[in-house]
Amino acid sequence: QVRLVESGGGLVQPGGSLRLSCLASGFIFSMYHMSWYRQAPGKERELVAFISSIPGSTNYADFVKGRFTISRDNAKNTVYLQMNSLKPEDTAVYYCYAKAVAAYWGQGTQVTVSS
Repeated sequence: QVRLVESGGGLVQPGGSLRLSCLASGFIFSMYHMSWYRQAPGKERELVAFISSIPGSTNYADFVKGRFTISRDNAKNTVYLQMNSLKPEDTAVYYCYAKAVAAYWGQGTQVTVSS
């Protein structure tokens, strides 16, 4: 059974940091490109960051460049999103997404940036 389980979300003050994790199972993780998306209330889901399968090249949305870092540990079947200098507009549900011959979504984790 394929599963993507996100964790690490929560409430943080503006300027703070969070690290999201997405644990994958049920497929060959190292062969899949991994991404983080987010969806704020009333808005469409948008791509935040992408990391390819080997060799793990990355790409970021302009609105997170310099603040967020995506990484992966293929030995742990996990992809991470380190989020620094968080802003209120980063408030959203963050989703993990895996894509290769098939595509899978996680259930999402809420990130709220507020004072």
